Amino acid sequence: MDRRWLRHVHRQEHPRRAGAGNGTGGARRHHRHQPGRITGWKGEFKRAEDELDDPRSLALRDWQALEELAQALVERSADRYAGWGSAVKFTACTAARIGETSGVRTKDINTRTWEWDVCRQTTPGPGRLMDKATKGKQRRTVPIIPQIRPRVIQRLEAVGYRPMARLFTGPRGGRITTAVLRDATHWDEVVVAFGYEHLRRHDLRHTGLTWIADARVKVHALRLIAGHGSLVTTQRYLHPDRRAIGEAGMALAVLDRLLRERAASRSTPG
Repeated sequence: MDRRWLRHVHRQEHPRRAGAGNGTGGARRHHRHQPGRITGWKGEFKRAEDELDDPRSLALRDWQALEELAQALVERSADRYAGWGSAVKFTACTAARIGETSGVRTKDINTRTWEWDVCRQTTPGPGRLMDKATKGKQRRTVPIIPQIRPRVIQRLEAVGYRPMARLFTGPRGGRITTAVLRDATHWDEVVVAFGYEHLRRHDLRHTGLTWIADARVKVHALRLIAGHGSLVTTQRYLHPDRRAIGEAGMALAVLDRLLRERAASRSTPG
């Protein structure tokens, strides 16, 4: 999610401003081609800003909160399918996206080092769901923490350790998407009952990255686990105290570089 999306939402709520002052009749064209209106856009706008500026605020507080949420989602699903809870906990504990959890296969899990080779995700395609490379086509390695390892072993045993078998599926063996998970578990109702009105499926990723950051993992390692292209994005998950230290370090590095360049230019014969 980026600020272009935020501007798009704002234009839909205030269509007259799109063509104001230029005599183009932009507002009329807007209503002709976009008859629907977005409701509740202010909440979405605030949530998007939080994700950009303070993703820590979107995280679950601890492991117990995650377990309680996962169990409640299972109980609200048809036939109380335990697989939904497994997928939710795995996603949060590995700071993954729901599509990446759907894409994980037996061969991607190394039980000797307890690492996951994140290399594919499930996404909507033309008329069907499909697997493709991860976001940005960036392959990464993610540690699997001890709390989730027993559940991973259960899933590996359930699929007979077949290399290409999916570990996390719906009750009929289908792929999982954020929309499928939401509808099957009555996600919106469950999170409101827990007082997590803000919580979306992607916030499971924010939860994992926040927990990893609070475990004092080095920011460069956290960036690799997250698959972020920019270190600035990763730093948003640091505790404010650690973030300030990291920003000071970056500022000192920039200053050192500038001083070196200035010294070099002075020593160059002119």
